Amino acid sequence: MPIDPTLPYDPNNIFAKILRGEIPSNKVYEDDWAFAFEDINPQAEVHTLVIPKGEYVSWDDFSARGSDAEIGGFVRAVGAVARAKGLVEPGYRLMANIGQHGGQEVPHLHVHIFGGQFLGRMIA
Repeated sequence: MPIDPTLPYDPNNIFAKILRGEIPSNKVYEDDWAFAFEDINPQAEVHTLVIPKGEYVSWDDFSARGSDAEIGGFVRAVGAVARAKGLVEPGYRLMANIGQHGGQEVPHLHVHIFGGQFLGRMIA
């Protein structure tokens, strides 16, 4: 069910619980700014989620309130994951869903990295 990204951060969302180690995940990357793990319902051969460690509901929230260090660290982490997965040369897709029209289901900013196969058109 899509969420309202204008609501305050919910510290009991599933990604917050993953960050705290309360819910297991298949971790593929972690640094001071970000945590990356495999999606439990992959939509492509490679489907990895990257989340900031800070409490941000959406990309809009993060871009408005995140520090330069957090934003830079997060963007670098997304690139590091894509490189580690060998996705740069064949190509990959980044997707961040924001709000109801964007289909956001978890109220914690997350970027999907899709790859490992031809992904087709962005929107049919």
